[in-house]
Order: sequence, then structure tokens, then C-alpha cells
Amino acid sequence: MDVFFLLVFLAFLFVMSIGGVLYWAVMSGQFEDSDENASVILQDEDAAIALPDSEWGREATHVPSAKSSLPMR
Repeated sequence: MDVFFLLVFLAFLFVMSIGGVLYWAVMSGQFEDSDENASVILQDEDAAIALPDSEWGREATHVPSAKSSLPMR
């Protein structure tokens, strides 16, 4: 029975600590204006990177790996 009272007391402390953290978050403004920050990522403010006309049809050139650029012994 002593273990039961200990568990009830620990559960009460756990619930009170979660309530305290939630109270702090609400009172310090953690949940204020959550819609604005979520919609900022959807706005496209970056300008598209414009490539010169000569670059449009070109494929990427092969870049040799570090192993192939070392001299053979």
C-alpha cells in the first residue's frame, strides 16, 4: 500500500510539473501568432536563378573523383 501512495504522489508531481510548463508557455507568449510563422515558408520571395541562354541546354560535365586524380605508382 505504501508503494501505491508513492506512485500517486509521483503522478501528482508529474501532472503539476506538466501543468506548470504549459502555464509558463502560455503566459510567455509561446503560442502567440503561430499562423504567421507557418505561412512564411509558403511564400516564394527568392528570385529564380536565371541562367544565361548558353547554359540552358548543357549537361553537367564529369568531375573526376579524388582517386582518379592521384598519380599511379
